[in-house]
Amino acid sequence: MKHEHPEAIAALPGKRMGAGVLFVDERDRALLVEPTYKDYWELPGGVVERGESPYAAAVREVREELGLTVSPGRLLVADWVPPGMYPTDGVMFVYDGGTLTAEQTSAICLQAEELRSWAWCDEVEAADRLPALLARRVMAAHRARGENVTLYLEDGRAIA
Repeated sequence: MKHEHPEAIAALPGKRMGAGVLFVDERDRALLVEPTYKDYWELPGGVVERGESPYAAAVREVREELGLTVSPGRLLVADWVPPGMYPTDGVMFVYDGGTLTAEQTSAICLQAEELRSWAWCDEVEAADRLPALLARRVMAAHRARGENVTLYLEDGRAIA
């Protein structure tokens, strides 16, 4: 089998990738975090580093940001995001973190240089704290979790 040249592969366009985790509480509210370096909230998670899988990035980011060591469940959504909020397009993954117990919740220890606070948010509160794109993604992830499906999104909107 003939392989492509490494130079040709290196010249291909790259995509930004991010991975997050949807945690819920016993009232089915989503856990959102407030970064110190942004003016909006988001799901726990972050950038997928070079050579790292999206799943591994989600696990690492939750450990770094919240001090929790978790093994998230299945993929809830994959969301292709066009340029706009950022200058390049990207792909964002959200995994199912399940329901956090009171013990797990009390063990949350924020990484102070990255996160200002966290909160359990219902749909209305999440919509108030998140930019429209992220609100659509979180609501889609919540829906996918409840329906036991995985959704493909573009700009936070489900594609049939």
